[in-house]
Amino acid sequence: MCSSDLEQGVSVIVLERAPFEKRGGNSAFTGGGFRMVHHGAEDIKKAVPDLSDDEIARTDFGQYTAEDYLDDLGRITQYYIDPDLAETIVRNSADTVQWMRGRGAKFVPNYGRQAFNVNGRFKFFGGVVLVANGGGRGLMELLYKALDTHGIPVRYRAQAYELVRNDKGISGVRARIEGREELINTRAVVLACGGFEANREMRTRYLGPGFDLAKVRGTRYNTGDGLEMAIKVGAQTYGQWSGCHSVAWERYATDFGEVEQPHAGYRHSYPFSIMVNSEGKRFVDEGADFRNYTYAKYGRVVLQQPGSFAWQIFDQQVKHVMRDEYKFRGATKVVANTLEELVEKMQDVHAQNFIDTVREYNAAVKKDVPFDPNVLDGRGTKGLAINKTNWANTIEKPPFEAYSVGCGITFTFGGLKIDTTSHVLDAEDMPIPGLYAAGELVGGLYYFNYPGSTGLMAGSVFGRIAGREAAAGLKA
Repeated sequence: MCSSDLEQGVSVIVLERAPFEKRGGNSAFTGGGFRMVHHGAEDIKKAVPDLSDDEIARTDFGQYTAEDYLDDLGRITQYYIDPDLAETIVRNSADTVQWMRGRGAKFVPNYGRQAFNVNGRFKFFGGVVLVANGGGRGLMELLYKALDTHGIPVRYRAQAYELVRNDKGISGVRARIEGREELINTRAVVLACGGFEANREMRTRYLGPGFDLAKVRGTRYNTGDGLEMAIKVGAQTYGQWSGCHSVAWERYATDFGEVEQPHAGYRHSYPFSIMVNSEGKRFVDEGADFRNYTYAKYGRVVLQQPGSFAWQIFDQQVKHVMRDEYKFRGATKVVANTLEELVEKMQDVHAQNFIDTVREYNAAVKKDVPFDPNVLDGRGTKGLAINKTNWANTIEKPPFEAYSVGCGITFTFGGLKIDTTSHVLDAEDMPIPGLYAAGELVGGLYYFNYPGSTGLMAGSVFGRIAGREAAAGLKA
């Protein structure tokens, strides 16, 4: 967005609340995936020009049409998503990726997290083919390098706390920068400072009891400042303020994410597991859909279990499809050759209920349906109180592995109302002159759930638009 401003011939300054070594916000903690409209290998090669003929030959990229994208956005949010904002994301997705490439971003096929190798050929699933090279942290470092190249200053340890508004609109920002009070005079401000997930009091107030116990997956600096500043100058709140992106996360993780190892706490192979609570019982359909479409809502479900934790159970039949994060040192993991020994090591789970749960689950698996992790394979269970819809395998081949998880919150869904030009709107749906927003503090995009890798795409689309509109407003 800053580059977009500069391209229009206006002066830009970036206020970064974090210190230099912690810069990048939540974007630095992401896997770097971008959900983009494409129609096969040729479109992917536009985003990845050095994609080799061999890679193309051994990869089924499929296609992800605008219709597919809109359907996913609607279906996953129970059709609460603002349709105009949804269409703006979809319509601009491919072009925004190309625009970012022109400013230093590099993309590669997302082989490691969104494709399985079957008989020597990769097949993508879940609609996310592209990932930033080096993940979210690599992406942010390239974008900060672009700022340096264009001479755009970044002020670190800069906590903005007040927007100044006069009769004509926004006229400045008050901030504490390196502990000193400063007034920055400006006629345009772009807010891109995240939600309130790192504010324990706000989490409890808006998300509900228990969320004060959740771990924060990302930055500690998203404490709702941008939201509160905008509301004080008349911005309209929008979206699901009681909702959030929450995942199954390492149970004993630190309170905040570690940007040096942002993925160490992921536990996202649950579609190939069964999950049990302290009562030794399953509580969710682990295989309801691809991970991309369920992972952001299951953290809340884990939080609601007795003790706010659960265990993921795997056997050796699915070891080959487990994600790399299960190999990180520090995972709360137990291994055993019998189920009885396994639950004894788990300690905090009702042993007999657990044994009964696994036996009942094993007996209910539709063994005549082939297992295929690339598709919704229909290999489910029959006759259980909570059936598993896809990827059900009996748990019978030792050694068995169990991983303990809690709730990790990524970002909050409630935010500010914007229009398709990224202007922040007031209570009368009128633009507040000089005020724009992008990223996780935008409301109206996500409800109940989240389609994976939409966040970086939406933030980039509206960030680009915000920069362009802010610059145009200054020149008017």
